[in-house]
Amino acid sequence: MKGYTSCRISVPSAFEEVFSHFYYAENQSGQIIEKTLLPSYQTIMIFNFGNPASFVSKTNELISVERCIVLGPIKHAFDYILPDGAQILICNFKDDAFSRFFAHADLTQGLAMHPDELLNQNCFTTLWSEIKEIDCNTNRVEKILDFCKPYLRNRNEIAEQIAGSDSTTFNPIKEISKKNKLSERSVQLNHKKYFGYTSKEMYRYGRFLKAIQLVQSISSGNTKVDWLDIIDQCGYYDQSQLIKDFNYYLHLSPSKYLKFQEAICNPKS
Repeated sequence: MKGYTSCRISVPSAFEEVFSHFYYAENQSGQIIEKTLLPSYQTIMIFNFGNPASFVSKTNELISVERCIVLGPIKHAFDYILPDGAQILICNFKDDAFSRFFAHADLTQGLAMHPDELLNQNCFTTLWSEIKEIDCNTNRVEKILDFCKPYLRNRNEIAEQIAGSDSTTFNPIKEISKKNKLSERSVQLNHKKYFGYTSKEMYRYGRFLKAIQLVQSISSGNTKVDWLDIIDQCGYYDQSQLIKDFNYYLHLSPSKYLKFQEAICNPKS
């Protein structure tokens, strides 16, 4: 759409364990733009520099972002609304990185708040005012990375092993528990504490994400999607299980996803 710009900003190698990427979007189209963001199982921090953007929670609550907000972990698709004049920069935390910044944040219940509330300081309001005055997004990202260095705690050893495990494996917990002579329950609790979700949730999401990526690849080539082939490649038992996951994550059937996918953003792309 004319007047709407967006881009993905890569992360320097020194911060690859902390952020997967940054994302920028600006609406100068003269219209209201509505999009849907696929679940990513990441926690995100959103800076808004223009007219307030809005995000619709899973309970259909409209969350307005005037300056800065933390959302996540993102386990279900949600809609976001960019009015004319909106300008957002999104920081996508990777794996357990958010807990390394905000050690006392309870990720298990999901977050939707200003990050200053997690620290009882106004440091993110100050950061917002500083990066708002910077025109170049690359320089904005550099400012954010410099800001975060003093706050970044050392990684928990178990969390590091979990992050390095294969998310397509159904039960990495057993292997990690044996290696560290810990109970599986202990490792599971660490997984939920530092990541905000369980290994079982991640396995299910990984299977769904693979299905989405296959569908996007096939449909971009104007080829008809063979759903039975998708089911087979992604390890689903049957069509009903695939449909259940689409409804769970997107509130859409697979066929409706095909119809509306142009308006759906995949943060993993």
